[in-house]
Amino acid sequence: MAQTKLFVLTGFLGAGKTTFLKRILHNLEGKKVGVIQNDLGKVNIDGELIEKDGLELREISQGSIYCSCRKLDFVKALAELAQRNLDYVLVESSGIGDPSNVEELLQAVEVLAPDVYVFSGLICLVDAANFLADLESREELSRQVRHANMILLNKTDLVEPQEQEKVLETLRELNPVSPICAAAFGEVDMAFLEEDLRRYQYVGNEASLNSSESKPKTLVLRTAGPVKKAEVDAFLRQLAPQCWRMKGFLPLDTGWSQVDVVGKYIDYKPCPAREQGELVIISRIGPAVIRPIMDGWKELVTAEMTLRN
Repeated sequence: MAQTKLFVLTGFLGAGKTTFLKRILHNLEGKKVGVIQNDLGKVNIDGELIEKDGLELREISQGSIYCSCRKLDFVKALAELAQRNLDYVLVESSGIGDPSNVEELLQAVEVLAPDVYVFSGLICLVDAANFLADLESREELSRQVRHANMILLNKTDLVEPQEQEKVLETLRELNPVSPICAAAFGEVDMAFLEEDLRRYQYVGNEASLNSSESKPKTLVLRTAGPVKKAEVDAFLRQLAPQCWRMKGFLPLDTGWSQVDVVGKYIDYKPCPAREQGELVIISRIGPAVIRPIMDGWKELVTAEMTLRN
């Protein structure tokens, strides 16, 4: 029986992992593929963005797959997919995921499902526009880069050449071994899918920084709408400095939209209608973000909303 090639995608919140994952899936059309998606909150927005016929999708929410709180779920999911005779399995880590212990976890999978997987590499996506600023705030970013076997410097369309060069220099300091591909919208040569990226290994297995205590506060804002886009935009811009990421689906007066907020960048895309709008908010300031959410919505938005953990 042919073995299953396993790739792990990592990268900080908003680096473009799901967009890149969708490009990989398009390239693997006709192959039998499994995906494990990991998200911090109860609501996995990204899972709905990649659903397609024949895809074996497993979602692990409310914690990092590298943390003791969810790593058993990760091992079990890989062991279950090992029974599906797949060509590829792709793992999309949460944005705060520290994959330093991924080899240890894959050894546990090998006990449950021996000789099924060929671990072919850990790919780290880096947001060219926000990496240098975020690097000082979360040590997970440097861990993601150091343990990568391939680095995708994404969103280069949002930075000037001299800024991109600064990011490249920092990446090289953190990891002088792994190849670096510069891209916008995750568009890169997919030849790596047939390679063994593990030959570009800089550091070995170590304990992950992920723990229940280090997980950022995640909330879900729900609204039936419709909500005026101008009001939502003002609310998001006011709240953005206090959040790592906001993403979801909202019923705007211009139509249903997929909303994605990373730093100062806010993106709206048309999407199918849903029963209710949901916006996942990942806080920079812990539970203290609740007050600016409630006050900001009351001040700027006329529609009703509820906020849940």
